[in-house]
Amino acid sequence: MEMKTVNDIDFKSKKALIRVDFNVPLDDDFNVTDDTRIRAAKPTILKILEDGGSCVLMSHLGRPKNREAEFSLQHILKPLSTILGVQVKFVDDCVGPKVEEAVRILKSGEILLLENLRYYEEETNGDRAFAEKLSKFGDVYVNDAFGTAHRAHASTAIIAEFFPENKCFGLLLASEIENVKKVLESNEKPVTAIIGGAKVSSKITIIENILNKIDHLIIGGGMAFTFIKAQGGKIGNSLVEDDKQDLALEILKMAKNKGVSVHLPVDAVIADDFSGTANTKISSINNIPDGWMGLDAGPDSNEIFANVLANSKTILWNGPVGVFEMEKFAEGTKILGQNIAKATENGAFSLVGGGDSVAAVQQFNLSNKVSYVSTGGGAMLEMLEGKTLPGIKALLA
Repeated sequence: MEMKTVNDIDFKSKKALIRVDFNVPLDDDFNVTDDTRIRAAKPTILKILEDGGSCVLMSHLGRPKNREAEFSLQHILKPLSTILGVQVKFVDDCVGPKVEEAVRILKSGEILLLENLRYYEEETNGDRAFAEKLSKFGDVYVNDAFGTAHRAHASTAIIAEFFPENKCFGLLLASEIENVKKVLESNEKPVTAIIGGAKVSSKITIIENILNKIDHLIIGGGMAFTFIKAQGGKIGNSLVEDDKQDLALEILKMAKNKGVSVHLPVDAVIADDFSGTANTKISSINNIPDGWMGLDAGPDSNEIFANVLANSKTILWNGPVGVFEMEKFAEGTKILGQNIAKATENGAFSLVGGGDSVAAVQQFNLSNKVSYVSTGGGAMLEMLEGKTLPGIKALLA
């Protein structure tokens, strides 16, 4: 796929209309608590300004029902200006005469942030007339929002129609695609995928799609218990999807037929309650007593996973192996992250994606010790499932 990026265009005297993903978390006082997505958009924006162009930024924030003030992008104006080193202008709408005027007077080297796109339901409905109104605000359309590339929204997919010759990938979006492709098309073997989290059902299509591309599959977190029970293990009160046991056995069979080694936990940190103050002990994964539940990978499991990772050349991590938000059950995920960092230091390529895994690498200060941390959980997962994302397809049309 031939990707035209902002590096292929000279933006001198041009207005770039950029779809960014500034859907960032805010605290009760509307302060940004994680500015990763804002920082990730910086290289694209600065490239355009350095060319002598100007930037009109559009994004969504949260899921407003009725233009609630808490979802206003005005809250991010100050940190955005600080990160970019430019005083960003703001207009409290994203279509209409007020916006038209603000865009008209925008000079080269200036940046204008539009109000939350999702204040209009036309955005999520993929409304063509709304996309056309937005398209009037730039000479070139740039999509740099990987986090929403899997949505066929007005600003991510439909709008590109109005820029048949003048559309391109932002540097973040291009980088996200390249890094997912590194895993899916890797010749650096062995390739290991770590799939964790609560449910098999939410990860099944990813597992099916990547089995042809990997050598090792580590299954952890709550979803592991469905596999253990399906094979006859006693899992006490651990999380399980009883209706997915046949599917779990089918996955194990598919993996075996494709020569993929599957690594399940062999022990667990178990607790008598789902709380940070519960009583805990270590148990064999196949013999968890009634009234107890597995909430983290045990020491033997951690060692097995460590050995697999030490010999891996390409690593995909999606999903924790325990309830790492509670300190008592964080050790397995922390050790796993540290072993991925160690493998990376020794030359492996590691891609971390999916909300919980990203939160884990941040919590354990490992973000800079892995090769790439994806900013788009849902979009990355759909790419791993083999789907063509509407936001990407629109730029290639």
